Amino acid sequence: MADTVLIAGASGLVGAATVDKFLDDGWEVIAVSRRRPEVFSDKPFQHLPVDLQDEAGARAALGGLSQVTHVVYTAVYEKPGLIAGWTEQDQMDTNLAMLRNLIEPLADVADLEHVSLLQGTKAYGIHLHPMPVPARERFPRDDHANFYWLQEDYIKGKSAAKGFDFTIFRPQLIVGPNTGVVMNLPPVIGVYAAICKEEGRPFGFPGGIPYVWEAVDCRLVAGAIRWAAETPAAAGQHFNLTNGEVFAWRDLWPAFAEELGVELGPDEPVSLGEYLPTKADVWDKIVAKHGLRQNSITDILGESHYYADFCMAYGAEEPPPPAFVSTVKIKQAGFTETWDTEESFRHWLRVLIERRILPPAK
Repeated sequence: MADTVLIAGASGLVGAATVDKFLDDGWEVIAVSRRRPEVFSDKPFQHLPVDLQDEAGARAALGGLSQVTHVVYTAVYEKPGLIAGWTEQDQMDTNLAMLRNLIEPLADVADLEHVSLLQGTKAYGIHLHPMPVPARERFPRDDHANFYWLQEDYIKGKSAAKGFDFTIFRPQLIVGPNTGVVMNLPPVIGVYAAICKEEGRPFGFPGGIPYVWEAVDCRLVAGAIRWAAETPAAAGQHFNLTNGEVFAWRDLWPAFAEELGVELGPDEPVSLGEYLPTKADVWDKIVAKHGLRQNSITDILGESHYYADFCMAYGAEEPPPPAFVSTVKIKQAGFTETWDTEESFRHWLRVLIERRILPPAK
C-alpha cells in the first residue's frame, strides 16, 4: 500500500508543487488548505478545507487520519503589510498554534514517519542585520525572536516523544505560479507589466539600487521535500535551498519584458506595495479586455507586492547586505537538483498567461 502524505498549506507556493511531486511519484495525498490547490497532475487527491487557527475544527477534521505516514507543513500566517509582522509576538504565537493544531491530532492516531517544515533566510536574521556570507546551516541559532524557533523546538520535542524523523528547509525567494499568497513575485511582475502596457508606459525596473539575490523554483523545493521523506541522511537536518546561482533583478528585467510582450523602459523606482493597489480599476479593465479569470488585483497580489519592494530594494539609499546561503550541505547529502533562474521566472510567467491570470504576450 502506498504511503500517505498530508500537505498543509497545500494551495500555497510550495504546497501545490509538493502535491504534484508526491502524486507524480504514486503517493496518496491529503491536501489541507482553505482553498483547493491548483495543480498540474490529473491524479486524484483528497482535499480537506481546514482552518488551522481553529483548534477544535482542526482536531475534528484531522483526528481520524490514521493512514498518514508523512507530513509536509508549508502553512504560514502573515499579517497585512507583511514586513512589520515578522517581529510581532502574536504573529509568532499564531504560527506555532497552527502547527500544533495539525500535529497534535495526527500524532494521536497516526504512525508518523517523517515531518518536513519550512523556514527561510530570516533564520539567519537577514530582516534584522547583515548575515554571514554564505550562511551555513551549522551556524548557531541567530539570537532573535522568530516563529521558526517556536515551531522547530516544538517539532523536535514531538519527534522525540513519538519517534518520527523531521527535516527543516530554508529556501531562498521561492518562485512559482501561485496567486494571492504572501511571497511570490511572478504574479506581481506580470500585473505590473500589464498595467504599464495598458497605460502606454514603458516597463522599467521599479526597484532601487542594485541588489543581488538567490532564488529557488518551487519545483526544486518540492523535489527536496520528496527526497527527504525517505532519505535517512535528511533526518534531523536543516537544509538551505537555492537554484544554484545568483541573479540581479535589473539584469532579469529584459527577459521579463520579452516574456510578457511589453516595451522595456529605463529604470523607474516605484513602490509596488503602494502603487499596484491604486490600479485596481485598470486591472479590472485588463481582465475584461482579455477575458481573463475574474480575479481582482487583490486576489492576485496577496501580500506579495510588499515583498517585491523588500526584494528589489525599493527606497534603499545604500546596498542592502547580501543574503547568500550555502547549499553545499544538501548536495553532499545527495540532493543535487539545480534550475536556471531566468528560465524559472519565464516558465511561471508563461504558466500564468496559460491559466488566463495574466493577459497574453501578443
